[in-house]
Amino acid sequence: MDAVTIITGGAGGMGVATATILGAQRRVVLCDVRRDRLEQAAVALRERGIEPTLVEADVTDRSAVRRSFETAASLGSIASVIHTAGVSPSMGDADYVMRTNALGTINVDEVFYESADAGAAIVNVASMAAHLLPPELIPSDRFPLAPRDEAAFVEAMRKTCDAIPPDARPGFAYAVSKSFVAWYTTSQAERFNARGLRIVSVSPGSVDTEMGRLEAEAGAGAMVADFAVPRWGRADEMAELFAFCASDRAGYLTGTDILCDGGVVASMRERARVAGAG
Repeated sequence: MDAVTIITGGAGGMGVATATILGAQRRVVLCDVRRDRLEQAAVALRERGIEPTLVEADVTDRSAVRRSFETAASLGSIASVIHTAGVSPSMGDADYVMRTNALGTINVDEVFYESADAGAAIVNVASMAAHLLPPELIPSDRFPLAPRDEAAFVEAMRKTCDAIPPDARPGFAYAVSKSFVAWYTTSQAERFNARGLRIVSVSPGSVDTEMGRLEAEAGAGAMVADFAVPRWGRADEMAELFAFCASDRAGYLTGTDILCDGGVVASMRERARVAGAG
């Protein structure tokens, strides 16, 4: 039976880059909320000899996510999921950012848990932002609400974000939502392992994609210029990491988050330490 990879956010820069790598090895199903972008991605992939299956789906709708997985299962055995779907602070208000990034992850991961065969792996895309938020500001004690009471989780996150000045709320919600992605990944490792499944998250830094560039004026550009590796990350670099994490070569890798940010977080922490020591 053919092996199949599902890529959410499949029409985005990292999604297409990942499909380019994995599409040479197996069938790929691209899921995205916008059909026009999916069609554009398909054209680019066909030029590389890859014929993707396209599914228009919103990750905040679990029934739509389930239909995506059913489409994939009709093509073969689901070997991996690369969950790149998400939104940045410039793309909406705090509630929209939280729902898409946090609840979208719950939906995709839970349907993966229900559907995938033993040996499969899911890679969730978190963010460097999760590593930059002070721990005391992360409402991690409320995170366990998400899998069991979506409404209570949303309300708890809204109250947390409401304590932040309005113009900063989308950025704060983004950092919290990506902290949730990393938390969820680690919290579910043992449960997923009981079904022979692996779960990993990757936290990219500033990546040169359409969505990444939206944040250039909001501070990401300054971090790229001033810290560690002074350039933007490339979508293909992230895609290579996602592909490795999902492959059999990474069979011992689960329940962890991998920070791939060009050393930005390391630089910021060390500079803060030196400044504090001085």
